Order: sequence, then structure tokens, then C-alpha cells
Amino acid sequence: MALGFGLVGLDRWIIAPLFPAMMVDLDLDYADLGNIIGALGLAWGISALFMGRLSDRFGRRAVMIPAVVIFSLCSVLTGLAGGLIALILVRAFMGVTEGAFSPTAVASTAEASAPKRRGLNLGIQQSTFALFGIGLGPIIATQLLVVLPSWRWVFGIMLIPGLIIAYFVWRNVREPEELQEELPKAGQAPQAQMLHTQQDAASYRWIDIFRHRNIIVSTLALCGTMTCIFVMSSMVPSYLTDYHHMSAQNMGFATSGIGFGAFAGQLLIPGISDRIGRKPAAMLALAFGAVMMALVIVQGPNVISVFLLLFAVALGVNGTLALLAATVSVESVPPALMATAAGAVMGVGEIFGGGIAPVVAGSLATSLGIQAPLYLAMGGIVFALIMVLFLVETAPRRHHR
Repeated sequence: MALGFGLVGLDRWIIAPLFPAMMVDLDLDYADLGNIIGALGLAWGISALFMGRLSDRFGRRAVMIPAVVIFSLCSVLTGLAGGLIALILVRAFMGVTEGAFSPTAVASTAEASAPKRRGLNLGIQQSTFALFGIGLGPIIATQLLVVLPSWRWVFGIMLIPGLIIAYFVWRNVREPEELQEELPKAGQAPQAQMLHTQQDAASYRWIDIFRHRNIIVSTLALCGTMTCIFVMSSMVPSYLTDYHHMSAQNMGFATSGIGFGAFAGQLLIPGISDRIGRKPAAMLALAFGAVMMALVIVQGPNVISVFLLLFAVALGVNGTLALLAATVSVESVPPALMATAAGAVMGVGEIFGGGIAPVVAGSLATSLGIQAPLYLAMGGIVFALIMVLFLVETAPRRHHR
């Protein structure tokens, strides 16, 4: 599942470092890039809202295997696209399939995890999205561009890891009913509170997830965290070059702190929450992120300092995102609604943070200056921090105490 999330991140974000070459061949501009990325994000969010429900009803493999194969094929079709309309349609369809894969994968990891390791395992799984998509993706893309004939080939070879991951899913992922039978035979205690049958799922409605307070709280908090993340990712590069007059090379190094900080946060914060609880971990991480964001706003054009501060902001905010979107969501609902809940929380957060917030940030930058979106990012963190104050603790260790 971690490899699958890494592939989702790589397929989603590899277009950014390849776009300069695509612009020349397809006569595109930066507004077109925003539309292409926005179409994927919007489709991803809408799909995640509802596709998790399908996996609760019809099984994990039935959703994940076709999703992996299709979004890998969409990468190939991206390389074959001849213009803007084709790119938008292909990337939107890719968003639909990635939105189906993500909540289903979260639920599958939760079902296979021991309660005391659930936060850590879900954090490991999600951390690879940032590592491969934002951290290593630009390196992979640009190096492949050196050895392959064109950018079209780079998209084309993304089919290979996709087919490998689909095979791994087919061989290794077990449905809840199968885990109920296999874990005792392997000498492991079954995770009864996380397992269900497809008949159990049929007894619930999609809207039943919102009867649980944590789902509403997590959804609102995720809108705040994703606002910060997407505003930073889209606006900080221009802020550093236009406001602080950094060179492109220094800007690239400084902003890479977002990707590596997100990886570290998604790896660490959910794991820490296994010990101290979900709510304290989220509160501490967001408070830390807010302080670091304030320092980003007042920081001058020092490359190392900006890198470290952006790393710290992403660590706290992305770590909380992983904790809320996966661990808290699946622990807050009956087992038969886990993928449904994770999909709804992720979907709304993606639509608002990935779709609406960057548009607002662009308008602020145009009317008030490129530094203005940083305050929007700060507002997202503060809003999320207020929301997590209303969380109900779900960590098994804290419940036992």
C-alpha cells in the first residue's frame, strides 16, 4: 500500500517538472498547467467522496486493482495527448481512479494492522505520496528526460510500475473476511474491531458516517490543513523568486523542504499518536506548524533557513493531515464504513484545499501581493487547530487506559 501511494503521488505530480518541455511541443502556458492540475484534483476529490463506499460493499481488490491499472494507463495517454483538452480529460479521469484507490488502500492497511501500530502503519503508507510525488518525482522525471527520446516516453514507462503494483495488490491484499480466517491460523490475533463482511456494509447508508462527530471535525480540519499545503506548494516558489528575489536554483532547493517535510511528518506524527493519543498529537503538530509558518512569513531570503522552516511547517501540517484523513477517520466509524469515511474526509478536503484555496490564493496574490497567500496558509493551520480541539480520542492505547 505504501508503494501504491507513492505511485499515486508520482503519477500525479510528475507532470510539473516535465511541463516546460510539454509547453514547447503543445503550445501551452502556465494557466493551462493550473487547469490540468485542478481538473485532476477536483475529480480526485469527488471520486474519493463516493468510491470508498464501493470497496466497503464489493471488496478492496475489486476497486484497487482496476484503479491502479487504469490510472497507470492514463499516464500513458498523457504522453499521447495532442493538446490541452485531451490533457484535461485524461488527467481528470486519472483523478477519478486515484480517488478510488486512496481511501480503499487506507481501509485495507487499517484492517491488516495491529491496533498499537495502526497509526504508524497508516503514516508509513501515506508518507510515500509526498516522498515520491514532491521529493523524488522531479529528480526522477528530469533524469529520465535525459536518457529517453522525449517527455512522452517518461509518461509511457509509468505503466510498468503500475502493473507491478496491481500484481502485488492481487497477490497480497486480503479482504476482511479472509483476514478473519487467516490471522488466527498465522498465530496472530484477528483485528476484530476492524473487520467486517460485505453484508455488514450493505446495512449502512453513505450518509451514516456523518453521525459520528469525528468525521465532521476531521473533514473541517482537513480543509484547513489542505489549504495550507496547496497554497504553500503553489505560491511559495513565486513568493521566493518575486518577493525575496531568489534565483531559480535556490528557490528549488528551498521549496524542496515542503516535500521532504511532508514525508517526515506523515511518517512520524501518526506513529507518535499511537503512544500519546490522536488528539494530543494533532494539536501539538498543528501548533508547531503554526509557529513555523509565522517564522516563514518574517524570514528573509536565506536559503537554508527557508528550507528548514518549510520542512518544519510541512512536517506538522502534513503529519496532521495523514492522521486525520486515515487513522482518525477509520477508527471513528463502524468497520463496514471505513473506506467510506476515509473517502469522504479526503474528498471534501481535496475539493476545498486543492480546488478552491489555490484560486483564492491567486486572487489574493494579484490584488494584495504575492506575500498575501502566506497569511491564507496560516489561517488554514489556525482553523484546523481550532477544529481538532473538538476531536473525540480514538487511539486504542488511550481507550484502554
